[in-house]
Amino acid sequence: MDLTSSSTPQRLVRELGTFDAVMLGLGSILGTGIFVSVGIAAGVAGPSVIIAIALAGCVAACNALSAAQLAAAHPLSGGTYEYGYKYLTPLAGWTAGWVFLLAKSASAATAALGFAGYAQALTGSPRASLTALACGTTAVVSIFVLAGIRKSSGLNLVIVSVTLVALLGFIAAAGLHQIQTGAYTEHFTPFFSGDNLLSSTGNVFHATALMFVAFAGYARITTLAEEVRNPKRTIPTAIIATLIVTVVLYMGVTVAGVGSVGADFLSGSTTAGAAPLAAAAEQFGHPLIPILIAGGAAAAMLGVLLNLLLGLSRVLLAMGRRRDMPGVLARVSGAAVTPWPAVLVAAAAVASLTLLDSVKTTWSFSAFTILIYYAITNIAALKLPLEQRLYPRWTAVAGLASCLLLAFQVDADVWVAGLGVIAAGIAWYYCAQWIKLRTSPATPIP
Repeated sequence: MDLTSSSTPQRLVRELGTFDAVMLGLGSILGTGIFVSVGIAAGVAGPSVIIAIALAGCVAACNALSAAQLAAAHPLSGGTYEYGYKYLTPLAGWTAGWVFLLAKSASAATAALGFAGYAQALTGSPRASLTALACGTTAVVSIFVLAGIRKSSGLNLVIVSVTLVALLGFIAAAGLHQIQTGAYTEHFTPFFSGDNLLSSTGNVFHATALMFVAFAGYARITTLAEEVRNPKRTIPTAIIATLIVTVVLYMGVTVAGVGSVGADFLSGSTTAGAAPLAAAAEQFGHPLIPILIAGGAAAAMLGVLLNLLLGLSRVLLAMGRRRDMPGVLARVSGAAVTPWPAVLVAAAAVASLTLLDSVKTTWSFSAFTILIYYAITNIAALKLPLEQRLYPRWTAVAGLASCLLLAFQVDADVWVAGLGVIAAGIAWYYCAQWIKLRTSPATPIP
């Protein structure tokens, strides 16, 4: 169904400039990825997680260029859900929207659990309250999202500032710890975790898939494209700037963390309490550093959760407009500030996933589904007309190949479950089309 063929849907107000967009991108990335998933990936690849981060950054760069030019050419809320409809097929668009909802709901649940873990490290509260705290945090953050993009952006700016201070403090403290102990190289040997070349390579690729999710927030602004001023200039600039800053920070924190306490320590701390950097900081012998890290991490998780709820609600808004989801999700407040029904549904989905109480499970599932999402993004970028193309075609080809390779590097039970849920979503799509045909036979089906 063409959006222009029926009553014109309510549009959101364009309030975000380039700086706001970069801060929202950083708020989406500088959280779960660096404060939690680096420990998960270190448990898979050992010190070679550093290579995995570099590879993930390269894959993200290719995907970033595809997402940037698509968002500049078609600046509507919904991201690849909209691009799939416009440049590919309705089924491709639906599948992109569905896997985005799956991936980002899982990522948001990981962020909520990560916040709870670091908050407990900060306050000393028992682990038994982890899921309750994660659910409650999701509810509170959704209130800020309901207040609109401008207030959400202001809160995000504060969160990102606190996060940057904490990460830079961790790098400095870890470096000082290495100087004091003289442990410059011992934690990097052996560098690879596998028993042979094949298993070592497989572990690096597995860790790359896990770490790619940590970078995926760079494109959050594409799902908010309807609220960005001058999207053709702002969106590409913001995405590229966000990615460069993030890669540098991730590499710095990972080298500092592995070098000071070791990959095994980071992995074990993630499993035990979802707070690896705080646990590492406790080994530095400076009582204020763990507090700084835990506080900064908790703030960062809130930023990720905030940005993910923003992105999820905007995709639900787009899907509601096309009636791929219930039409009530297309409603926005009278001043076109926020799609409040979509926000409430997104928050409820995230809160329910926190009940799994496993950051590794939610993060791995997110890795598989978001890689499928970006595979569709790259296919859509390959269909852009020449006059709308901002970057060479090879970037989209490289992004597509990388996504398909890495998607199946996660644990087999995770990608099998992911394929099953995607198949269920496609079945839902065809049922929805059948209902449309039965109830409105004169309306063309997308």
